[in-house]
Amino acid sequence: MISGKLFRDAVINAAICLESKKKQVDELNVYPVPDGDTGTNMSMTINAAKNELLLLGDEVTISKAADTAASAMLRGARGNSGVILSIVFRGFSKGFKELSKADCGHFANALELGADAAYKAVMKPSEGTILTVARVSAQAAQKVHNSTNELSLFWRAVCDAASDVLAKTPDMLPILKKSGVVDAGGQGLLIIFEAMLEIFNGGKVRDGSVQSDASVSVAAADEDADIRFTYCTECIITKSHDCKDPASLRAYLETIGDCVLVVDDEEIIKVHVHTNNPGKVLERALDYGFINLPKIENMKLQHDGKKKELMQKSARKSVERTKPEKKYGFVAVAAGHGVEALFKDLGADCIVSGGQTMNPSTEDILDAVYSTPAETVFILPNNKNIIMAAEQVVKFADRGVCVLQTRTIPQGISAMLAFDESADISDNKVAMTRAFEKVSTGLVTFAARDTEFDGKSIKKGEIIALDNNRLAFTDKDMNKVVLKLVKKLINSDTSFVTLIYGADVTDENAEKMQKLISQKLSDKIEVTLINGGQPVYYYIISVE
Repeated sequence: MISGKLFRDAVINAAICLESKKKQVDELNVYPVPDGDTGTNMSMTINAAKNELLLLGDEVTISKAADTAASAMLRGARGNSGVILSIVFRGFSKGFKELSKADCGHFANALELGADAAYKAVMKPSEGTILTVARVSAQAAQKVHNSTNELSLFWRAVCDAASDVLAKTPDMLPILKKSGVVDAGGQGLLIIFEAMLEIFNGGKVRDGSVQSDASVSVAAADEDADIRFTYCTECIITKSHDCKDPASLRAYLETIGDCVLVVDDEEIIKVHVHTNNPGKVLERALDYGFINLPKIENMKLQHDGKKKELMQKSARKSVERTKPEKKYGFVAVAAGHGVEALFKDLGADCIVSGGQTMNPSTEDILDAVYSTPAETVFILPNNKNIIMAAEQVVKFADRGVCVLQTRTIPQGISAMLAFDESADISDNKVAMTRAFEKVSTGLVTFAARDTEFDGKSIKKGEIIALDNNRLAFTDKDMNKVVLKLVKKLINSDTSFVTLIYGADVTDENAEKMQKLISQKLSDKIEVTLINGGQPVYYYIISVE
């Protein structure tokens, strides 16, 4: 039977292992654009569970351990890969519900629940991804649990199946084969499964379990974590008429402990010592007189209790939930002072800092929803890798939440411009969706890695043009890229072009770019320039 402690330690070990290997997983990403890398997102997601699991005692049931992990991962989920991982672990929570221990059959059913739910959560699931690895692993679990209930053999078979299908992912996704890599999300899941196997095989949790993100402040605040002597022992001795020299008592106490303090006057002796033998302290004290006010405290228990208290405080985020004062509110995900100010001007109540390379967690977005004083809150993710995390907020929120699937900043802006305060939520959702779907977005950024993508050889540092999130072309001259991309995006119906320039573009260069584009385009097209201050993207181009 699989205990809660065993499952707890397995997940903690998986988090530590993935943390050490996240860069290896990040490097498997074949898309050259800087992004919220898969390994980092998955690591941050499972580390949210580790921090909560470290607070559980050894007597925890497997139901409680699985619930704790699933809840923490869902709240801490970042990026699509992190959300999918949290859904897989929610399957464990459902499969182990109300169980104190589980067998391999329970484990197989739980994994199947998670894999099935993960497929349903993705609008257009693709084979050759983390979904495939989860599904094939679950199928293997269902087959093998009928032939063995030996946990290590059972989970070894699951890991073997995951490894085998991961190796085949390049045959399922041509882009992986061209780049000569396996799927990053699938690799992350395999690392997690194999780290769990280490515990199921009788191994110990790897170094790093105590120094969790939540307990860093504990370690910094309490340097006496390595307690050699357990008991803080104190007493006051009323001296006998023939009391010996207290210096001899000090000498003795120094042989059985540390932090020795012996102070006396004509009538009493005050004693303080850290020792593993408090009985010997009191027994020797009787040689000097009568004992008063003896006190013995277990410092290890005190330390653990204080550490747990600090960890709990660190793990919990105290967010004041605002009371609804209006019918509708908005939460937008954005980065850059100008972009954030633009959304604020359009009526956004709360901005979640994030975007490309900075995928906020479900809990980050939930906190923003709680800070919005509205009965119904519209969420604008403005990035395709944040949509799934935003959609999980619906499960937690204490008010109405509507997630609009905006994939770019221009789409989010267009959606807010289409909002009608007098309309109901359904009509607004339709109108705002129609509005942002009409917007064409161009993005100008840089290649984060050498790769071959869609038949093109791309070198790290080259300027990349994205046409509605699809790689269009590359060049070494940024201004040429911007002009060429604008021409590619416009059509006969275009009336407006908006250039939002980023933190790495000077005002002078941006103004020259605006003037150049205005000269090259029809007089009927208005070209607007906005200082967005955003990271990663030199230019965000909106065409309407």
